[in-house]
Amino acid sequence: MPPKADINKAGWEQSEFPILCETCLGDNPFVRMSKQEYARSCGTCARPFTVFRWNPGSGMRFKTTVICQTCAKVKNVCQTCLLDLEYGLPTQVRDTALALQNEAPTSDINREYYAQNMEGKLDGNKSGLDSGRASSAGKEMLKQLARTDPYYKRNRPQVCSFFVKGECSRGTECPYRHEKPVNNEMAHQNIQDRYHGRNDPVARKILATHADNQGLKPPDDITITSIFLSSLSPESTELSIRTHVLQSLPTVQPTQVKSVVHVAKSRCAFVNFKERAVAETAAQAWANGLEVDGERVGVKWGRSRAGTKILTSTPPTPVPA
Repeated sequence: MPPKADINKAGWEQSEFPILCETCLGDNPFVRMSKQEYARSCGTCARPFTVFRWNPGSGMRFKTTVICQTCAKVKNVCQTCLLDLEYGLPTQVRDTALALQNEAPTSDINREYYAQNMEGKLDGNKSGLDSGRASSAGKEMLKQLARTDPYYKRNRPQVCSFFVKGECSRGTECPYRHEKPVNNEMAHQNIQDRYHGRNDPVARKILATHADNQGLKPPDDITITSIFLSSLSPESTELSIRTHVLQSLPTVQPTQVKSVVHVAKSRCAFVNFKERAVAETAAQAWANGLEVDGERVGVKWGRSRAGTKILTSTPPTPVPA
């Protein structure tokens, strides 16, 4: 019985070729792939899909697809490394720069239903990512961070576990790498966080480094939770500033913005957040500026007044850096 005729396989995915980035595909123009239908369940929607396996080049490890093509099209990512196909960046970096809302469900109940509905909407090679309304500052940020050249070092073999324990007897014939593994936050990654763009250590490092290079390094005083906006439009109001701030930070809840202090005479404003982590997220997202009422405004960290001693638990009044 054909798979689509079987009611139990109606939502399963069949494909003829994977959706891959240049790095995962490798530099070998004569790459050979093995194809197996319904070999495993998708790492995000849990639906069975067609799995492809290949060797990207000499001395590299075999690679395989880990998510279905529907999920890859929804996020416009590679089926293997889950990085953006256009910029070669983690989805968290791309979504932060373009202020994209993650609409894919994360619960086991809704994700398969969502994937089946999206499969009908994404015909052919169409992507479900809509970045047409993104700000120019966000697009400029992605152009600066984009990885244009393939990074084949990512295809290297895994570290030999027997070598780590001092028990590998293969020597130079061992197909795995003989080196000590680095135990840091980069070694603790998972498919769900990479795909949905949440708590991705690689993305956090990229965003933090870019913010530092743009002069938005977080101040040492952890009580500072304010961002200073300058060169605002004369038509800007407190409401319009708050609206643009929340639109540019889709992962931030409105209740996490403590207040917006607009100084119309000086055409500047302070955006005060309740938590330091949220303020750092805003600084990273606005590293290349923030568009408010058609104007790209300057962004700086607030700071405590110099020489002022804090006698109570009340946070200091922020002034521009």
